[in-house]
Amino acid sequence: MSSTFLPPNAQPTSSSTITPFPGTSSLAPGQAPLLQPRSNPNNPNSSRVCYFFDSDIGNYHYGPGHPMKPTRIRMCHSLVMNYGLYKKMEIFRAKPATKREMSQFHTDEYVEFLNRVTPDNVDAFVREQAKFNVGDDCPVFDGLFEYCSISAGGSMEGAARLSRDKCDIAINWAGGLHHAKKGEASGFCYINDIVLGILELLRYHPRVLYIDIDVHHGDGVEEAFYTTDRVMTCSFHKYGEFFPGTGELRDIGYGPGKNYSCNFPLRDGITDESYKSVFEPVISKIMEHYQPSAVVLQCGSDSLAGDKLGCFNLSMRGHANCVEFVKSFGLPLLLLGGGGYTMRNVSRAWAYETGLAAGQELSAQVPVNEYYEYFGPDYRLDVRPNNMEDLNTREYLEKIKIQVFENLRHTGHAPSIQGHVEPRFDHEAARDDEDEEMDDPEVRAAKNQRLRDRRIQKSGELSDSEDEGEGGRRDRQDWSGRKPGIMDPLIKKRQQQRDPVESEVKDMEVEEAHASTTPAPAIADSSSATSVQKNGGSGEPDGKEKSSNGDVGSKAEPVTLTESVQANPSEAESTIETPEPESVEGPKEQRQPNADPPAAPSASKVSEGNPTLQEISDPSTKGDQDV
Repeated sequence: MSSTFLPPNAQPTSSSTITPFPGTSSLAPGQAPLLQPRSNPNNPNSSRVCYFFDSDIGNYHYGPGHPMKPTRIRMCHSLVMNYGLYKKMEIFRAKPATKREMSQFHTDEYVEFLNRVTPDNVDAFVREQAKFNVGDDCPVFDGLFEYCSISAGGSMEGAARLSRDKCDIAINWAGGLHHAKKGEASGFCYINDIVLGILELLRYHPRVLYIDIDVHHGDGVEEAFYTTDRVMTCSFHKYGEFFPGTGELRDIGYGPGKNYSCNFPLRDGITDESYKSVFEPVISKIMEHYQPSAVVLQCGSDSLAGDKLGCFNLSMRGHANCVEFVKSFGLPLLLLGGGGYTMRNVSRAWAYETGLAAGQELSAQVPVNEYYEYFGPDYRLDVRPNNMEDLNTREYLEKIKIQVFENLRHTGHAPSIQGHVEPRFDHEAARDDEDEEMDDPEVRAAKNQRLRDRRIQKSGELSDSEDEGEGGRRDRQDWSGRKPGIMDPLIKKRQQQRDPVESEVKDMEVEEAHASTTPAPAIADSSSATSVQKNGGSGEPDGKEKSSNGDVGSKAEPVTLTESVQANPSEAESTIETPEPESVEGPKEQRQPNADPPAAPSASKVSEGNPTLQEISDPSTKGDQDV
């Protein structure tokens, strides 16, 4: 493991040496500085940035083979520190969220279960595991509750500091777990730190905009605020036979929240140019109509090209353009992490976006750090797109965009908060239910009848549409009663790696079935006729024959994976993914000796130029937890 390298402060230089940028070391001729200030004519004043990081977050491990690896956050922090960004922002270690704070959104029973369950006593909670959806995708691991506390604490602390005008941008890459429900884990997420952070913002801000650029739909956040107009949710995601299976264009909210949920369903392979062509107009229109006073941006990096579970084709700069565009509105901004399962790309993107938030352009050359070998072989701060096909045609994107604009047109302008109830605890809602039970029975029956009338579908309200491609109503696939799983792409990829020959034969069978439905061309001469006859009329080269039942078989013995690699090494390189080193992971007890910066003296703020962290001890910074 390479030793950690921190760029030293600038030293006085003579006239014969090149003067470095502030905060960097002396540069050799032709060497680019690690940091360069970004020129922004629209916002010449640099933003005040609060960056939250807890060194313990990288010690937790979901389990062997699980794609979610909290080590990615420590890798990102290593880049942030070695680029020298600690001199451009304040770094904090947030107080972990308590059970009471989590219960502002989640049920007490669910939070108590997360607090009590461990790998040692998990067999005693079989019924609870099924009830709370804890198991395969969301396993029980050592320190589960502490991991959730760190994630939620950073988002709540960042929201509190934004509300008190102590910073312009707050960053918590350990947050962004947008799939967690009120009483259920989902999609690697246990506690929905985003909802908790938005509830904190709603104490001071009348309207909050939530934007999600993860490849998966932000279903947990949308569900939490589906019936209110104080929070508008906007998600750009893959829709179809893809986890979580929600987020269609017509999901626009309900009751007072109708038209305040915005979903932009996308197809595979979207590029930077296509993504920008829909992201910027939609967000601009939302800003114009909704006029939020604060923004939460979930920066899931599984929308980057080459992600293990994603299917988009965004480059690092295309992904970061969303951060830069949202920042340009000058509103209080909470930046959160999210998905992202190729660790080297996730850390690159989030480190680069941290620099954008601080108004700094990072050098393309990755500085030496403790995870330096992960960024080989080029050691560049970049995620390049690949050559996958973009299925998002211009006509499709334009049609979806027009429908989204039409939905926004019905929202009116900047809804008032008069008559809207602030977020409340469950016991307050229970008290309202008791009061309702004391009403006169006839009055209560009339209320229930009016409620049922509202639920009746109006004529033409939910009509069929062609906004999701071809194939009838919304081109909806038959999932045979099974919801798509978040790890389905990874499972499919592993199956193809285990038996690439079988996958190739299946592809040939599909091609044969298609060829049998088309008329065969006339045979020019006897030699070609003989060749076709030898190969069973399939047109395949020697070595394959068609059996009596029409299936394609092989004359030779079954080819093993090793033999297929030797026979066609170039094809093997394109289908077999090289596993990442596992040395950076481990149980919580095994700490990286150079993974964390040295401890700082007790102070609530990390002073400028001091690359250390300090836990915030002043409870006033988090604000009242009573609503």
